[in-house]
Amino acid sequence: MDFLLHPDKYIELLGPTVALLVIWAIVFAESGLFFGFFLPGDSLLLTAGLLAYKGFFNIWFLVPGIVIAAIIGDNVGYWFGQLVGPPIFSRPKSRFFKPQNLAKAKEYYDRYGPITIVLARFLPFIRTFVPIVAGAVKMHYRTFFFYNVVGALLWGAGVTLAGYFLASLIPADVLERYFLIIVLLAFFIPGIPTVLHIWNDNKASILARLRRQPHAE
Repeated sequence: MDFLLHPDKYIELLGPTVALLVIWAIVFAESGLFFGFFLPGDSLLLTAGLLAYKGFFNIWFLVPGIVIAAIIGDNVGYWFGQLVGPPIFSRPKSRFFKPQNLAKAKEYYDRYGPITIVLARFLPFIRTFVPIVAGAVKMHYRTFFFYNVVGALLWGAGVTLAGYFLASLIPADVLERYFLIIVLLAFFIPGIPTVLHIWNDNKASILARLRRQPHAE
């Protein structure tokens, strides 16, 4: 939260290069590491675009790095799914691994086929698990890679540039005066689907804890 209130302070502390590396690392983790499903990808990209317009980042370094990180992340997810194979669908639930997320990703894959690789980029949680599913079901790699690149361009470049051009459409004095509010909105509004997903998947457990009753699995 403090980063959103004072992004300039943290970027100056880390330096723009390190801050860029952090953004790329988050995109990579959410794209291909199953424990990265909770990371705020859409919100991060919109906010990064806004910050780039304000001069915190060079947009010409920011966007290509995001696209490359998204492509590599999906490739790691594909490799992991191919390595583990179909048995991954029956893995026990753990702190980071939730079988229902993988099941939902497979449901999308079964319904839409390879285009799911592109569609999933815009779906929180699903985008993390779809490349794993693609590897587990042995999708042809060339097909996967093509849709992976298309999805990374549309999502990684598209959402970031949307934040950048959104900032350019706002009058300079308004952007300067309400910049922190705009950043907060850019961060939280795209994150609403993620919050709803977490609530729907864990509602019974959360309510049980609030009532101090054990939740029956």
